[in-house]
Amino acid sequence: MTRIFTALLAGIALAGTALALDSADSETSVTIIHAGHLIAVPGERVRNGASIIVRDGRIDSIEDGYVARDGAEIVDLTSHWVLPGLIDAHVHLLSERGPDSRIQPFTLSSADRAFIGTRHARRTLEAGFTTVQDVGGDLEAILALRNAIRNGDAVGPRMRVAGPSITPTGGHGDINGFNQRVIENFSSPGACNGPSDCARAVRSLIQAGVDTIKITATGGVLSNTAAGIEVQFMDDELRAIVQAAEMMGRRVTAHAHGVTGVNAFLAAGGHSIEHGTFLDNESIRLFRSSGAFLVPTVMAGEFVTLEAEADAPWMTPFQRAKALQVGPQMVDMLRRAHRGGVQIAFGTDSGVSRHGDNAREFELMVEAGMTPEQAIIAATINGARHLQMEGEIGRIAPGFHADIIAVDGNPLENISQLRDVDFVMAAGVIHKAP
Repeated sequence: MTRIFTALLAGIALAGTALALDSADSETSVTIIHAGHLIAVPGERVRNGASIIVRDGRIDSIEDGYVARDGAEIVDLTSHWVLPGLIDAHVHLLSERGPDSRIQPFTLSSADRAFIGTRHARRTLEAGFTTVQDVGGDLEAILALRNAIRNGDAVGPRMRVAGPSITPTGGHGDINGFNQRVIENFSSPGACNGPSDCARAVRSLIQAGVDTIKITATGGVLSNTAAGIEVQFMDDELRAIVQAAEMMGRRVTAHAHGVTGVNAFLAAGGHSIEHGTFLDNESIRLFRSSGAFLVPTVMAGEFVTLEAEADAPWMTPFQRAKALQVGPQMVDMLRRAHRGGVQIAFGTDSGVSRHGDNAREFELMVEAGMTPEQAIIAATINGARHLQMEGEIGRIAPGFHADIIAVDGNPLENISQLRDVDFVMAAGVIHKAP
């Protein structure tokens, strides 16, 4: 009996070993991409005829020539230009500007917003953007969308989220332009007044699980109020926001158009500026001395200008006036910032403009004087540094996430190639193939 029992245990052990080996084999997924022209690290030399070995969602190695491995899936991109997945540091995936924009806060639930966000997330990913930072939206919905993508329950780019903006009461980011009863019931959870209250608002968002803090340091184009586009926070409020965020391991980025808000936020220790429309020489000095990033969102300026000039019915008179004041300035703003040596990270403000059209920003960056290579660096190397993910994304290198895209022409010569992406891989999963 003992002999039989011992043999049975040995059989179970052998079976368990076999199952473990089978499980290990099934969990090891290897894909080899044959890249005709490889921009592995934007800013460095192009490699011609290379193989990218992807194992379990990350880059395992890069080898010269076209290699094969037993059991590996081969992806033939020998006629393509291959580069890292793109990073958009300013999106709003839960919405898209249109005729119903003003009424949707009262007709859509957080669940509705999250489902709408899945559609926009897929479009963004298929356009070649494998990582985004969402900087303003319904807190419950955006956290749900981020987590669903992270857990594999939805398809979209890797997400970092801010939730609702920290805003002064009545400022850009709060509710405006409705009767008092509506305003009282729909005021933003990010609205605050005074240093202690603003620190509380920051801590509440971090408690909820946001990755970064976004504030509205100035008035904005699309808030329905004639409150201008200059600074709307007090200096002590700005300092309290930055300090509270840093103490809990978060960075702060600021929507800012007017130069007073740009400079006040940078002087308070802020980490990056979204838009920066009316920045001046002092702004450039502050950017350079602090190492802060500018996320220019030039295509948002182009979009609101065209909509205002076309007398779009969704625009209120306040919005139209500010769009015509701000929008036409943004290409020149980026030109001055780039010449001044400001660090640029790519961002579009998609949600104002159409999701999936993000790569239009590249063309406007080149129009503003950046080379195609510099624009690509803004959406890869610089984007990763801006998001504090430079060891994970932004290049094709061993150990990095396998975020890879391909186009059929040379984007270093014609940046418009990036408006027609043929291949998208995110974290080792192919989402679009030629």
